[in-house]
Amino acid sequence: MSIKIGKVEKYINDTLASKGSMLFMLIDPVDYKTSQDAIKTGVDSAEGGADLVLIGGSIGAQGELLDSVTAGIKDKVKHVPVVLFPGNIATITPHADAVYFMSLLNARNPYWITQAQMLAAPLIKHLKIEPLPIGYIVIEPGGTVGWVGDVNMIPRAKPRIAAALAEAGEFLGNRIIITDAGSNPQLQGFGPIPASIISAVRNSISVPYIVAGGIRTSDQLRTAYRAGADIVQIGAVLEEKNGGTRALVTKFEKVAKEEGRKRR
Repeated sequence: MSIKIGKVEKYINDTLASKGSMLFMLIDPVDYKTSQDAIKTGVDSAEGGADLVLIGGSIGAQGELLDSVTAGIKDKVKHVPVVLFPGNIATITPHADAVYFMSLLNARNPYWITQAQMLAAPLIKHLKIEPLPIGYIVIEPGGTVGWVGDVNMIPRAKPRIAAALAEAGEFLGNRIIITDAGSNPQLQGFGPIPASIISAVRNSISVPYIVAGGIRTSDQLRTAYRAGADIVQIGAVLEEKNGGTRALVTKFEKVAKEEGRKRR
C-alpha cells in the first residue's frame, strides 16, 4: 500500500499539469544575518512568484531558529506551501506544511538511506506534517551535503549512472526525484548540473523531477527546464541579493512560466 497523496503533493502534481513547470526557492536560516532577514527573503520569494518556499540546510537549521523562521514565513505566506528541506532528524518543525522525506540514494552510509528516516518517521506522523517521498541524488561536487551525507558522488561525465539511480529510486516508491550539485558548486570550479544528466534522468523516470544546485542566472534556469527539469530549486543566490529577492524571483518566475507554457 502506497502513502496517500497529501495536499502539498497534490498541489505539486496539479500545478505541473496546469503550468508545465515550477520554481522552488530554498531559505537556509543559518546563512542569513538574522532570522528576520531569512523570513523576509522567504516572504519576498513567495510574493515574487515562487511556487513553493523551502526552509532548511545541511548544518544548524534546527531548534528555535528553524521554528521562528518557519513560523514567521508561514504567518505571512498563505498562497503557496512552506516545506522543510531537512538536513537530519532534528531539522523538523510543526510549523511547516510538509517535509521532503528524502532517501539519499547514493550515500555510502545507510544512515542517510533509511535509518534517519526511521528515526524521524514517528515524529513526523505525530506532528501531522505531510511527508513527500523523495529520492535524493547528489551530483559532483556535492558541497556540504556531499560531505555530511558521505555521498558516492555521481560523476558529471556519467549521465547513465544518474539515470539508472533515478530509475531505481522510482522503482523503490519515490514519487519525486531530485538531483543536487550542492550549494555554490562554483566554489569548487563547477557550474549547475549538466544538461546531459538532466536529460538522461528525465528520460528514465515518470515522476516529477527537481533540479537543484548552482543555478544563478535566467539562462541557466532556462537550460535546466529545456533539458527536462519539471521543477528547479534555487537557494544560494538569494542570500546575495540584499533586498533584491523579489525582483530576482519575479525574473526567474517569468522564465519558468515561459518554459512551462511551451510544454503544455
